[in-house]
Amino acid sequence: MPPRYLSFRCSVPWLILLLQALLLLRSFFGFPGVSDTYSSADSYPVFQDVNHMVIFGFGFFLMVLRRYGFSSTGFNFLLVVLGVQCSVLAEDLLVFLRGEQNEIGLGSLGKAFVSVTTVVISTGAVLGRANPLQLIVMTLVELIFFYVSRYTNETFLEVPESLAGMHVFLFGAYFGLALASRFPEPPPGLDKDRSSPKSELFSVLGTVFVWAFWPSFNSLLPFLETHKTRAVLNTYLALAVSAVAAFMLSALTSKDGKFRMAQIRGAVLAGGVTISYTAERIQHPWIAMILGLLASVITILGSHCVQRCFNPALKLQDTSGVHFTFGLPAVLGAVATVVLRVVEDGIDTRWNELSRLGYDAFVYIGAFCQTISTALIAGLITGFILNIKLLKAVHVSKYFDDQFYWEVSFKMISH
Repeated sequence: MPPRYLSFRCSVPWLILLLQALLLLRSFFGFPGVSDTYSSADSYPVFQDVNHMVIFGFGFFLMVLRRYGFSSTGFNFLLVVLGVQCSVLAEDLLVFLRGEQNEIGLGSLGKAFVSVTTVVISTGAVLGRANPLQLIVMTLVELIFFYVSRYTNETFLEVPESLAGMHVFLFGAYFGLALASRFPEPPPGLDKDRSSPKSELFSVLGTVFVWAFWPSFNSLLPFLETHKTRAVLNTYLALAVSAVAAFMLSALTSKDGKFRMAQIRGAVLAGGVTISYTAERIQHPWIAMILGLLASVITILGSHCVQRCFNPALKLQDTSGVHFTFGLPAVLGAVATVVLRVVEDGIDTRWNELSRLGYDAFVYIGAFCQTISTALIAGLITGFILNIKLLKAVHVSKYFDDQFYWEVSFKMISH
């Protein structure tokens, strides 16, 4: 290993130790003037599903590279357990700033898991390019910007907490794309960024777990029990339709009429991303099914357009395809939120109250624009930070390779 990279042994463990010590101290002292109450354990099954989805599901979902399996699952686990602790403190800080009563328990921990999903999605865009030190710094910076964006939506734009929290997909996708644009492109002859049948199989396994646990993810934030049940039903219907449409569209768009796993892997999850914004509000199941269909269509068609037209022109680097798996469906979900809000509230609105309806639509659009703008700007800023010499960017020849960070046997490399 070249001498310039020996600093990882001295930097990464000590940075993790420092952050853990700071988090422990901050958790010990807490925030002044806020009384703590523990939430009920009735929500543990939902929390457990979300825990499995984020750690196990997304961890294997990112195993798309044939020589980057250890790093995909290992770094995802490290970033999640570190980011959840940061998110718990950030959740407590938001409660403190609002002057409300602080709740320590599964409620706060569940919201933290939802927020840290934005880091997992962004990791997919820079997968194989960023080293562990850069990923840890990315986690801290991204969570700070995300909570600033979320606080702006909830406080100044008065967006409901459940809707502001579900901007994780939109923020994570476009933050990751902006961040990935600041990394050097791999050389043309480097073929480590390809997948293998084994890596595809593990990625599909993770996709199935994410798909199965997604209804619990979308029902975690709504507070009323009737809203939670409605969120589960609508999410499952949207996911089911998007999965069926994914197989249909994959066969129709391929030259030989065969299924393409790379397309199906992202399209089956698109319905869950789109419906996450409106899962608790939709009262007619057929609306959720239509949104699931549109999400699958925009994902598969978007993968063709983005990869063939926009990626070469804009020099977008997206290892795991987070743009058309999470970004485009999230945009569709944000637009659907505005449309459904106008249609549902407009039916019972009198003519003299149309100004209020227009104001609500303007607020929802403003929250969407604010989130995506903050994500792009924050991603570019973080990209500049991660490429300073102090963080030791990995040479392009070391991209997409486990050997640089893990002890890997030659037998495993040969396969």
